[in-house]
Amino acid sequence: MDIPQILQFVDEAVCAKTGKHLNDLQRRIIMGILKGQKYAGVAETYGYSAKHIKKASHELLRMLSDVFGEDVKKSNLESVLDRQINVNITLRTKNNRHHNNVTGIGYIYSCPDSSTYPPEKSQPATRDSHPAIPKIKIETVNKLRQFGLRDEQIAEALDLPLEVVKQVDFEE
Repeated sequence: MDIPQILQFVDEAVCAKTGKHLNDLQRRIIMGILKGQKYAGVAETYGYSAKHIKKASHELLRMLSDVFGEDVKKSNLESVLDRQINVNITLRTKNNRHHNNVTGIGYIYSCPDSSTYPPEKSQPATRDSHPAIPKIKIETVNKLRQFGLRDEQIAEALDLPLEVVKQVDFEE
């Protein structure tokens, strides 16, 4: 799995357990840890103080320990996520094979996912067909999707209506 997929998995697990999605800082910390960055590197990359990143990381790892039911540290985050993702995939495969509706883990399918929403009837927006979206925002929408953000998060971050963000074609 690549980092955006891992972030989506973690976000769904956190949402199912806490009712809240990961915030931008938490996503950045996870990305930094998975890329092998030190807290100071994450802080420098995203414009925070190292002290703030360390404190937020401690809180995040404590929350992930609760969500996954095992001790999560910076040093073992990757292996914990690997195990959790494999358990998730194994349970989905077994459940699909036996046509069983039981998910096995409480957080599988618990959070709404933008991919499960009914498709929009309107055509995707293009730079020419949707003059309300500047070219830079269309490019930013696509970049944020590559980082693993959902359309809802992108709409909030760019102060755009969700319907407009959903119309932006990913391939533009």
